[in-house]
Amino acid sequence: MRFALRLSLAAVSVLFAAVSLSAHHSAVLFDLSKTYTVTGTMMKVDWRNPHVEIFVESKEANFTGTWEFETGAPSWFRNRNIAKADLDRAIGQVVKVEGVRAKDGSLYGYIYKITFADSTSLDLR
Repeated sequence: MRFALRLSLAAVSVLFAAVSLSAHHSAVLFDLSKTYTVTGTMMKVDWRNPHVEIFVESKEANFTGTWEFETGAPSWFRNRNIAKADLDRAIGQVVKVEGVRAKDGSLYGYIYKITFADSTSLDLR
């Protein structure tokens, strides 16, 4: 009886963990039906797990404010020979970010592509 109870608890725990991970990496947060382009000054790059985050200050009419964009994990960048310094070089420069916005309408999104001031870009899909 105790073994069956432990096994049941373990199965429920695994199920909840799987649902949590699935929700984190799904389209739950973002409206994938429409892409946006936000232009502004890159303020900061947080190179951390589980996602690299890029902060952009925009003064565009419909996008005014500090945007927080997430993208892949640091390992995703390292596997493509992109270093933190490659993103840090754009801090203080105007960038164009293409991606999707959070469903709640906040200044939060997921980056598909970032174009730097020198016209080079990174496709992050």
